[in-house]
Amino acid sequence: MITIIPETFPLAEVFTIARGSRSAAAVLSVRITRHGHAGRGECVPYARYGETQDSVAAQIASLPDAVTRGQLQSLLPPGAARNAVDCALWDLAAKQAGRRVWELVGLSEPGPLITAFTLSLDTPAKMRAAAAKQAHRPLLKIKLGTPDDMPRLEAVRAGAPKARIIVDANEGWTAAVYADLAPHLLRLGVEMVEQPLPAGDDGMLSEIARPLPVCADESCHDCESLPMLKGKYDMVNIKLDKTGGLTEALALREAARAMGFGVMVGCMVGSSLAMAPAVLVAQGASIVDLDGPLLLAEDRMTPLEYDAAGVHPPRPELWG
Repeated sequence: MITIIPETFPLAEVFTIARGSRSAAAVLSVRITRHGHAGRGECVPYARYGETQDSVAAQIASLPDAVTRGQLQSLLPPGAARNAVDCALWDLAAKQAGRRVWELVGLSEPGPLITAFTLSLDTPAKMRAAAAKQAHRPLLKIKLGTPDDMPRLEAVRAGAPKARIIVDANEGWTAAVYADLAPHLLRLGVEMVEQPLPAGDDGMLSEIARPLPVCADESCHDCESLPMLKGKYDMVNIKLDKTGGLTEALALREAARAMGFGVMVGCMVGSSLAMAPAVLVAQGASIVDLDGPLLLAEDRMTPLEYDAAGVHPPRPELWG
């Protein structure tokens, strides 16, 4: 039986990107019960990709109760609905076998990973204060994508002078703006810029200098995306809500590496249940951005552990 559960997790603070603000994470969790075992998965429907809570729930409800992972790949397209079900099926398989998912997949035992911590878009003064509060973290991610990005970036660097920094423009720049900002990003020690141009309008990235690595986010969903990214991007950001689950995420990771792309593993703002399978994908990634639970006011029972070593693999009680 497949059960769909809408859930809301309040955020610790209002979270803002170039597209808008939110004060809570609205997720859908899936529970699949078979022969006395239950597996769980979570997804975050995302309006940028035409998803709503209702549309994603309808996709999940359309599936047969006995759906397999193999059938799922053709029954649903890449996206949030397939992600929740795919991850729930992996969790179910692990519980039925009495083994961990990483063992079933044939991966090495996962370990903790240093993750980025994301600073919400705000005024330069508030972003400097937020950076100072989080300056102990080794890697900060800054949300940009507005006409006033440089004062914000300067403020964050002043607030956290020793932290590594990556930036996410969320499709908010033009090629001219990126070319103008790139030298300043380098001067301030930024290591990578994520999705500077709109997906579908990013062809100029193959024609202009890329003095620091450029990572595809909205432009990269699954393995079929990769051929169109060659020559434009240096890295790809793998998110399970884009790939449609752990199955495709692992395939995308290997295909991206084979094509010479660096790998970043990111997330939507969700609970530890959503991050848990992504921790497996993130093993060996160049950049890990699995901070969703750190932005919540409260998380699930048996949450992921975050400490100085980073985000730790999930315990069996949570997932996998």
